[in-house]
Amino acid sequence: MSPISPADQAIVGAQLRRLPRGIVDVAWRCPCGKPGVVTTAPRLPDGTPFPTTYYLTCPRAVAGCSSLEANGAMAQMTQRLNSDPELAERYRRAHDRYLAERAELGDVPELAGISAGGMPSRVKCLHVLVAHALAAGAGVNPLGDEALAELGEFWAEPCLPDAPARVGVIDCGTNSVRLLIAQANAAGGLAEVTRDLRLTRLGQGVDATGEFHPDALERTFAAVDDYARQLAEFGAARVRFVATSAARDAGNRDEFFAGIRQRLGVAAEVIPGTEEARLSFVGALAGLPPSRVSSPVLVVDIGGGSTELVVGDAAALQRAVSLDIGSVRLRERFLHSDPPTADEVAAARACVDELLDSAGVDFGGVRTLIGVGGTATSLSALVLGLPEYDRTLVHGSVLDTAEVVGLAERLLAAPVAEVADLPTMHPKRADVICAGALICAAVASRVDVPLTVSETDILDGLALDLLADPGSAPAPRFGRELVDGSAAVPRVGA
Repeated sequence: MSPISPADQAIVGAQLRRLPRGIVDVAWRCPCGKPGVVTTAPRLPDGTPFPTTYYLTCPRAVAGCSSLEANGAMAQMTQRLNSDPELAERYRRAHDRYLAERAELGDVPELAGISAGGMPSRVKCLHVLVAHALAAGAGVNPLGDEALAELGEFWAEPCLPDAPARVGVIDCGTNSVRLLIAQANAAGGLAEVTRDLRLTRLGQGVDATGEFHPDALERTFAAVDDYARQLAEFGAARVRFVATSAARDAGNRDEFFAGIRQRLGVAAEVIPGTEEARLSFVGALAGLPPSRVSSPVLVVDIGGGSTELVVGDAAALQRAVSLDIGSVRLRERFLHSDPPTADEVAAARACVDELLDSAGVDFGGVRTLIGVGGTATSLSALVLGLPEYDRTLVHGSVLDTAEVVGLAERLLAAPVAEVADLPTMHPKRADVICAGALICAAVASRVDVPLTVSETDILDGLALDLLADPGSAPAPRFGRELVDGSAAVPRVGA
């Protein structure tokens, strides 16, 4: 047996033409490597008792069993059980073993004494017996072995047609958890299959307590549960989950990591700052035509717990800095009132300005300013006056400095309830957008070019990496300052 991965779940979903339920692991794989038999839990997630511990998924094997059943094989086998005591005894032992193996997966009183496929006295389903024979190996289920022999080398032809490889990436930050499932397009870029975003506020109170709040973990795990379903449904063959500032700061990170692995079958990665910077930069530039980008480029990503500043061009990164302040953290530290008082705003602005002053970024030399992430895209939708959020209109939109600064002032002066009523404002972002806008305005005020908003970001960089090299991530391409200096992006604390 082998663990069930997101890729396996996607293949099983395609084999069954429905979302698989209650899979525990892969009990047998075809020589091609695809799952052919899966082990299922004796009680499905919805509470339904499920007696079939070994479930046949390979479409060619399933079709072969159906043909044998249509030709009367089950009736003939049942007759032999009635006339051959030795065969009947071996079949009964197979039944006992089936029950014992299912008991190891959990106790379901409703299934006491009931195996599957008609065991121990008759034959009702060859699919069950063949699945048992494949999972257990030869010599365990005599009638399963016989049926399997009749099928021959059913795996000689592929059970599924080849399809474009799809990858799934999840970015878990302080305020949001986001999903991208994509495949390569003809030009070598990304063809998006689906995107999703959930505002789970994983970083709730982390700045004060140093740990994830139980409610925040519950919200985040609920989002990841749904993402696991989508990964299986859309057939993501490879999956990567990255966690940024929130997981770096939490004392109970082990609980978070264990929950992610349990739900996705992959480890949550707290990626180094250099890698995060590279991926954000690559993702941001991937969505914009080269004609709209002049170097040097500054990509600003305002998250919930930190703000990333990355300067570079198409060939290399020149400077990457992580400011230890984001929309959630700035709100929790300084902007306590609703709306914030003038003194609170002044203190927050002074903190941000101090961090930017010490960031070591030549803001005056920037020729293209690109904003990625929820703060930038939310501000764009408000400036554009959209009646509802439309990412096709937000992507590539341009905001001049006066628009960014003016909108930040209005958001800082408005109560959260009023902000939440804005047409494109997500309710769970309404209380922190003013802080994010303050950071964005502070950056925009230091450069001589408008802000270009991009809907592509670190998720796109992650997906491009997975498609280009599924075995490992490419080495970061940094300029001399970062290569010869620290191995990590400098973190400028608040």
